[in-house]
Amino acid sequence: MRIFANANIRIFRFYTIDIQMKRGFGSDNHSGISPEVIEAIAKANSEHALAYGDDEYTKRLEELFKETFGEQARVYLVFNGTGANVLCIDAMCRSHEAVVCAETAHINVDECGAPQRVVGCRLLTVDTPDGKLTPDLVKTRLHGFGFEHHSQPKAISISQPTELGTLYTLDEIKALADLAHSYNMYLHVDGARLANAAVALGCTFKEMTTDLGVDALSFGGTKNGLLMGESCVLLNPTLDVDMKYRRKQMTQLCSKMRFMAAQFICYLESGIWRRNAEHSNRMAQLLHSQLLTLNSQLKVMYPVQVNSVFVQLPTEVWHRLQERYFFYDWDEANDVVRWMCSFDTTEEDIHAFVYALKEELSR
Repeated sequence: MRIFANANIRIFRFYTIDIQMKRGFGSDNHSGISPEVIEAIAKANSEHALAYGDDEYTKRLEELFKETFGEQARVYLVFNGTGANVLCIDAMCRSHEAVVCAETAHINVDECGAPQRVVGCRLLTVDTPDGKLTPDLVKTRLHGFGFEHHSQPKAISISQPTELGTLYTLDEIKALADLAHSYNMYLHVDGARLANAAVALGCTFKEMTTDLGVDALSFGGTKNGLLMGESCVLLNPTLDVDMKYRRKQMTQLCSKMRFMAAQFICYLESGIWRRNAEHSNRMAQLLHSQLLTLNSQLKVMYPVQVNSVFVQLPTEVWHRLQERYFFYDWDEANDVVRWMCSFDTTEEDIHAFVYALKEELSR
C-alpha cells in the first residue's frame, strides 16, 4: 500500500489489485469502451489514410464540432485531458500571466504542475465551499494589473461539473464569462465530464459554452465511453493562433489521428454521449437513494448532481470496504471518500456495493 498526499486537498490510498479487478467505484476511467466506439475504430482501420489529421475522418470531425458548438469553433484533438487543458491555457496565456481557478481544480491538483511547466503561467487558486467559483470569489484574485512584479490575471478556469460533482448553472457560467471579459480575460471550461453536466442541466453543449461566452473548452469523452483522446476546442476565434505548432510542441499531435476522430464522430452522431451520461448519472442517483436508507454513521457531503457521490463515514468502515471494492480516498483527514459511477455501472453493481457497505457498517 502506498499513500500520496496532494496539495493538502485529498489523500489517495492505492492498493495493489489483481489484473482481473472487479467493478468498483474508483473512477469512470476504469470503465470499458462503448461497443459502438470499438466498431467505429474498426471501420476506420479498413484502409490507409493520411497522417497527422489530414484524413477524411478528422475533416468530418472538424465540421461536426462546428455543427455542435457553432461555426467559429476550432477543434484540436489531443491524447488526454491534461493535454487539452494545457493547450487551452497556452492559447489564452503567456508565461507572465495567470489563471484563476478553484483550489480543487484538476489543473491545480491532478496535473503534476503541467500548466506551470509547459506554459509557464501561474495558477491563482481560490478556496470554495463546493468547488464552484463565483464572481466575488474570483475578484479576490483580480489585482496587480499593470504592475510588472505580479503575474497578470488573464484567464478564469472552471470545471463543469466540478471535481466535487457540483454543477454550474447557465447563469453562473454567463456571470463568470462576463466578469472575465470585463477585465480583458478569457473563460476556460474543463469539460472532461461535460456530457454528464449537459444531461443533468437539460441543455446542449453549445447552450452551456458558446452561447454563454466561453472562450476555450476542454471537451472529453474518455470518461464516457471512448477508448482515448480528448479535445481542445477554441470557441473564441482570436485564440486560434499557431495552434498546430503549439500542439506539436506539447507532444500532443497524434499521427494516426483518424482513430481519435472516428471515436468522436461516433460519440456525437450516434448520441451515445447522451445515453452513457444519462446512465452514469442515474446510477449515482440510485446509489445516493440507497445510502439515504442507511444509518447516521454516513453523511453525503455534496449534492449528487452527476455521476459522483462523496461520503463521510468512519475510518475503519471505509478501510475495510476498500479491501472489497476499489475507490479513492478524497479527504482522509475528514474521512471523506469518492464513489464514481460509469456508463457501464449496473444496478446489480450498486446493490452489491451497498450490501457490502451495510455489512461493514454493522460490524
